[in-house]
Formats: sequence, structure tokens, C-alpha cells
Amino acid sequence: MTTFLGFIGLICSVLLIKYRERVAEMIGAGEWMEYAGGVYNVIILTAVFLFFFSVAALTGTLDFFLTPVRWLLPTPSPDTSLNMP
Repeated sequence: MTTFLGFIGLICSVLLIKYRERVAEMIGAGEWMEYAGGVYNVIILTAVFLFFFSVAALTGTLDFFLTPVRWLLPTPSPDTSLNMP
């Protein structure tokens, strides 16, 4: 299933780059998009992120790819127990 979703992600990222004008007209320009360079750059950044995420899923390095996110999120300490009465 991961392989299939990886290929779907690769195809979607290429299609986002190819049809970015149509996608930009469809979603419209948001005020927050101006900080990232406009609607076209947001679409390109989304396509690049989707491409790398799909390649990581295909090669099995998704845990390495998401390691910085795990460093930022809080995790429970090992001595806390979740045994509830």
C-alpha cells in the first residue's frame, strides 16, 4: 500500500507543477500566501514537499524524514504509566 501511495504522490506532485496555473485559479490567492511568495510558490512548495515525502515513502526512509518532527513534539516519559482504574 505504501508503494502505491508513493507512486500516487509522485504523479500528483508532477501534475501540480504542470497544471499550477489551473490549480491556482481554482484555489484562489489567500492573504497568507503572499508571505510565501504568492499562490504559485505555495503550489510549487507543496509539490516539492509531496515529491520528497513520496520518495521517502517508496524507499522506506520515512522515519528518517520525519525525525525532526519527532524532536519537536512532546513524548510521554517512560516512567509514566497509562494504567487507568
